[in-house]
Amino acid sequence: MTEFEKYIQRYLNLIPSENWLEEMKIVCNQTLEIYQSLTEEQSNFAYAEGKWTLKTLLEHLTDVEKIFHYRALRFARKDQTELVGFDEENYAENGTANQQELSTLIEEFHLNRLLSLVFFSKLTSEQLAQKGKANSNELSVETIGKLIVGHNIHHLNIIKERYLPHLKF
Repeated sequence: MTEFEKYIQRYLNLIPSENWLEEMKIVCNQTLEIYQSLTEEQSNFAYAEGKWTLKTLLEHLTDVEKIFHYRALRFARKDQTELVGFDEENYAENGTANQQELSTLIEEFHLNRLLSLVFFSKLTSEQLAQKGKANSNELSVETIGKLIVGHNIHHLNIIKERYLPHLKF
């Protein structure tokens, strides 16, 4: 197993069932539930110096999903152009999450997830199996969809373990 395969496997292992499209809906609802329970002040919380705020984390989830969705679209359409990687830290540093209202970030996350759900659910088995290269690594469209789910679960776990215990509700 390559280092890349080990890296993505940690996300894939978090998905609790084989029905990853259903899990995509479930984790979306869990994310929305947490974020909708936060005040504006709470959403600006970072659990340690140099860590992202909850707003930045939500924007990160949305940004990564957009990039993954784009990759999946390209691969599903048999575009064999190799795609470059991206630096999540650079995206976070240059994002606008902390200048946005929490409700705007929640709406963007939700609409983006709805778009992903429609897109992935209409793909044929052939399209889901289609592969392409991103950041020098080969991925199938289905694996990209599953990574959206696992990545979201990973960050929900971090929110529950490192952020929420410090907030008063």
